[in-house]
Amino acid sequence: MVHIRDLALPDFPLLLAPMEDVSDPPFRAVCKANGADLMYTEFISSEGLIRDAAKSRQKLDVFDYERPIGIQLFGSDVDTMGECARISTHAGPDLIDINYGCPVKQVACRGAGAALLRDIPKMVEMTAAVVRNTPLPVTVKTRLGWDDTTKNVEDVAERLQDIGIEALTIHGRTRVQMYKGEADWELIGKIKNNPRIKIPIFGNGDIDSPQKAVEYKNRYGVDGVMIGRASIGYPWIFREIKHYIATGELMAPPTVEERVAMCRMHFEKSLEWKGQRAGIFEMRRHYAQYFRGLEGAKQWRTRLVDTNEPDEVRAIMDEIIAAEPVLVG
Repeated sequence: MVHIRDLALPDFPLLLAPMEDVSDPPFRAVCKANGADLMYTEFISSEGLIRDAAKSRQKLDVFDYERPIGIQLFGSDVDTMGECARISTHAGPDLIDINYGCPVKQVACRGAGAALLRDIPKMVEMTAAVVRNTPLPVTVKTRLGWDDTTKNVEDVAERLQDIGIEALTIHGRTRVQMYKGEADWELIGKIKNNPRIKIPIFGNGDIDSPQKAVEYKNRYGVDGVMIGRASIGYPWIFREIKHYIATGELMAPPTVEERVAMCRMHFEKSLEWKGQRAGIFEMRRHYAQYFRGLEGAKQWRTRLVDTNEPDEVRAIMDEIIAAEPVLVG
């Protein structure tokens, strides 16, 4: 088993990445149902939490069926991050995670997320403040470095371990790369095999198939993998990886009935958590992925995004099953 302090995870756990505007409770519910072992909230702005912004406060919602679940924070001010760790602890997660990897301009250009990779002393100070302000395990997600000339994650890993973090997830790209090109796992493997490193090391980046998950497990020796974009509209990736690890065989892709059932579960959870208006609106980004490759998928998606009525959405999903579309791509 893999341990983050007293939190026991299975051998080679599969983690769901925290993704802004994606990893909300409805999405986490479908990923958990398909085998995600550890999940995180969308990242939460420490400044928004201090201001008591409604959106930031809502992101603190965690539910027992999600456990183990971590709350992920990002920010640029050391004291504010410490205070937010205290606030987040009261929401009842299993751990607190710090985002030092988000590359988007709205975050990095404000001195948060991946920007801290250019100021390691401040990153260390901020992490220490979070550790001091919560009794929960603290973990970190980061990148290889700011750019190809400053891949400093080896130093980061050792220094953050020394001040008390209890697991580290590394995305195999620099900030400058954003999400382009191929993730480089060589440095992730080097950190995992560093005798100084005792905490679990999880790899992230480009895991989009069971074969790749097992290949990277064997090649780089990481304790587990974090999956992000490949799970959007395809939460079955978690169960497929677990099946492949256990048997060496690939699972059949989800049937039309399974696709509709999971999309329906996501939809109902979205209505329950967000209310009818926001729940319907925010589900629209997911339909194309749930029905990708099905014959007639474009027309189904068009109809689903054009309605504001829950019962009509449900009726369209029933039609999809009745039509028995075949997988064409």
